[in-house]
Amino acid sequence: MPWMIETYDRPGSGDLRLRLRPAHLEYLEANRHLLLACGAKLDDNGEAASGGLYLLAVESRAEAEAFIAADPFHTGDLFERVFVTRWRKAYLDGRNTLNEE
Repeated sequence: MPWMIETYDRPGSGDLRLRLRPAHLEYLEANRHLLLACGAKLDDNGEAASGGLYLLAVESRAEAEAFIAADPFHTGDLFERVFVTRWRKAYLDGRNTLNEE
């Protein structure tokens, strides 16, 4: 069953996010086989990011925690909080996936 990771950036860390972003994107590309979806949480104008959401196809909490621990955003100390939660995939890309598991 997939895992969801929700991250919250440290207040006032916009510049740090921008500096770490190229390494973060490289990390995501190298691990894209694990990603069901991911992306930044944005303000109402769609401009400033304040954290992110990752949906991972991994089997255990330990794998999800290892994934986020190795992310350059995490190693660069961008995150104030990180939540790792088991996730039940019900609909993905408009398709009912409940019978696929």
